[in-house]
Amino acid sequence: MTTRRPAGHDRQTTAGVPWDEAVRRVLGPGADLREAQREALDGLAEHDTLLVARSGAGKTAVYAVATLLSGRTTVVVSPLLALQRDQVTALQQAGLRAAALSSALSAGRRRAVTEAAARGELDVVLVAPEQLARDDVLDVLQQARPALLVVDEAHCVSEWGHDFRPDYLHLAGARRRLGVPRVLALTATASPRVRDEVAERLDLDDARVLVHDADRPNIWLGARTVAGEADRDRAVVEAATSTAGAGIVYARTRRQVEDLVAALRAAGAAPLGYHAGLRAALRGETERAFLSGRVDLVVATSAFGMGVDRADVRFVVHAGAPTSLDEYYQEVGRAGRDGEPAVAVLVHDPADVGRNQYLRSGGAPRAATVRAVLAALGRRGAAAVPRSEVTRRAGTSARTTSRVLGLLAVVGAARDDGDAWVREDDRSPAQVLDALSEHRERSAALERSRVELVRTYAETTDCRRRVLLELLGEEHPDRCGTCDACDAGTSRDVADERLRVGQPVEHAEWGPGTVAVVEAGRVTVLFGERGYVALDAEIALDSGVLVPAPVAG
Repeated sequence: MTTRRPAGHDRQTTAGVPWDEAVRRVLGPGADLREAQREALDGLAEHDTLLVARSGAGKTAVYAVATLLSGRTTVVVSPLLALQRDQVTALQQAGLRAAALSSALSAGRRRAVTEAAARGELDVVLVAPEQLARDDVLDVLQQARPALLVVDEAHCVSEWGHDFRPDYLHLAGARRRLGVPRVLALTATASPRVRDEVAERLDLDDARVLVHDADRPNIWLGARTVAGEADRDRAVVEAATSTAGAGIVYARTRRQVEDLVAALRAAGAAPLGYHAGLRAALRGETERAFLSGRVDLVVATSAFGMGVDRADVRFVVHAGAPTSLDEYYQEVGRAGRDGEPAVAVLVHDPADVGRNQYLRSGGAPRAATVRAVLAALGRRGAAAVPRSEVTRRAGTSARTTSRVLGLLAVVGAARDDGDAWVREDDRSPAQVLDALSEHRERSAALERSRVELVRTYAETTDCRRRVLLELLGEEHPDRCGTCDACDAGTSRDVADERLRVGQPVEHAEWGPGTVAVVEAGRVTVLFGERGYVALDAEIALDSGVLVPAPVAG
């Protein structure tokens, strides 16, 4: 079979291996690229690219082929050590020289990896975002002259960049330090708002945003509403024991993991538990047992899953709603990767919504801390200050410094020039604090609305797949036939024909917005200042409060 190449790509590259040879080495003899892979590679050398493609679409192969074509180093930002290990193994099996540079390495192994990278003896170097905050790591990677910076699981830039892992907010500066290589951002799912955040925070240049069908029609979708922990645990045990084969149960807390492990064992199942409070060796053993098939059921927090690629997972059960639909669908996508039928059940307690609102809200840095960091930077026009020096001058921790600098960049008060930080304007500390407060209020409104989207999905009586995919930014007008609402006959064929997903609208009070999902009698709109808002479609349209833009065609 002749491998198809993207339009505009010469068969012979100038620095790397021939196109057909690169694809053969990565995918195997006679294999062809999938549509998403071809489209991502087409123009990657000329444009930054955000690729949204469902789990199993072969996103790792895209940067593996691109690396061989360029003949230069690729740096991959990957969030978890377990995921990095799997990626290194896959890349090495394809014949690429790959290694992870992580905090888990011994001093000797770390020295060997950094020396090999500096000499250009590695094709792919995998790092966590925190590693790119280190001057010594950036110095080494700068010597490697990378042609491509890959941000894997790119939704983490939006999901984690606010508070949990603030170094995600500094990837744009690290890129400048590395010589501004092309960026390839990869994720399985990302709503339109998340795509915009990723592109903005990575400072993508003239980026292509490629969105491929996120639907996984082999996964049956269902939700059960419960009241209280006892009812929730019974529903989870029933859902997890009624489907044969391997499965994952996602819990919200460590205690919930332990409670559900006990409940499932009492019901005759044999699960293992997984959460961040367990020893690293035990977590690693649980991952290996599940991947090898020695264990078929794991109860885990969201830390389990990235890098755990088992094709025959038959069910994923959520004991409580995650804080966003992007996170939920990422976890659902770990079922049925072999294309065979699978089941995803969300056990939803409406009382969890308030707790999820709290989890999404985060906390603002103290005013005194912001003032100290601003003082450490000096006035506009002053010499740039390395981040480590900002930390010393401000008397803050490295993590706090990272977080505050990232927020200052978001509101335009400071800038990372690639080597160090400078003040971007002449606003007073009080004015900067006001800007941060306004940003926090806007972000909080959006985060609250994202939690409400999960409730919308969990409580809808319309086609559950249609609602989920449209909330993730895809138009899906037809009933799916493989969800609980379709099974129950409550899915609707036709919603309000005056509105379509992605259509611009204007609200009399809240200004411009974009239609996110259309249900029978209800429309959810994304507004820039208020986030996602659900409206009665008929009342909003007939009263003129919501005015849709004309639909092309």
